[in-house]
Amino acid sequence: MEVLHSKIVGEGFPLLILHGYFGMGDNWKSIANQLSSDFQVHLIDQRNHGRSFHSDAFDYELLAEDLKNYMDLHNIVSAHVLGHSMGGKTAMLFAVTYPERVQRLLVADIAPKAYKPHHEQVLAALNAVDFSVLQLRTEVDAILKNYLEEEGVRQFLLKNIYRKTKTELAFRFNLESLTDNNSEIGAPLSPFTEFEGPVLFLKGGNSPYITADDTALIKAHFPNWQLVTVKNAGHWLHAENPTDFLKEVQKFLS
Repeated sequence: MEVLHSKIVGEGFPLLILHGYFGMGDNWKSIANQLSSDFQVHLIDQRNHGRSFHSDAFDYELLAEDLKNYMDLHNIVSAHVLGHSMGGKTAMLFAVTYPERVQRLLVADIAPKAYKPHHEQVLAALNAVDFSVLQLRTEVDAILKNYLEEEGVRQFLLKNIYRKTKTELAFRFNLESLTDNNSEIGAPLSPFTEFEGPVLFLKGGNSPYITADDTALIKAHFPNWQLVTVKNAGHWLHAENPTDFLKEVQKFLS
């Protein structure tokens, strides 16, 4: 059995953080450091991301099982779980499948509904990168720029580049599997599933990912839920307004 890679900071009750699509635990380092005085924070790389194992198979059922295996290995009976975007989908499925393992659930800017595939441009950009000829990050950025205008998105993706050998760069994520399984990312939470514990949904004020139309569905799955809006932030709300994001997280977990 392969086990997820993580970085663990702090001491106290476990708080597991799950990153989003094309991300990794390191994206949450500054948030984790500020929570580490109260919690043992686990920055987890999900399969096919960061330093975790690569696999051809990739869907939310597998990601939820990976999290259970991780908790079992680390002797974590129950924990708070915070997931962003794709990680929020993993966290929601884990909570309804193993409710006894989750004390409090935090879901950042994602709803339990189905989302239409919308990462085609990102995947096209990443698949246009040929590391056999590109030696520098700036060269990779120039390729990405042909597809992705927004510098913030490109910088987020470029964080995944590492030096595989002395002469060759590579992406940490498993691009082939993520490309093949892209349709899985928008999958909804299974109907008639429920987690009765406390749940906090955090919505980016400028993000379209959670709308008023999602309220009934969220309530059906998570009757003990609340929603807060993080102002002046889009989908990457923890990076765009970390102060208010952190304040809401700490309030919910206190």
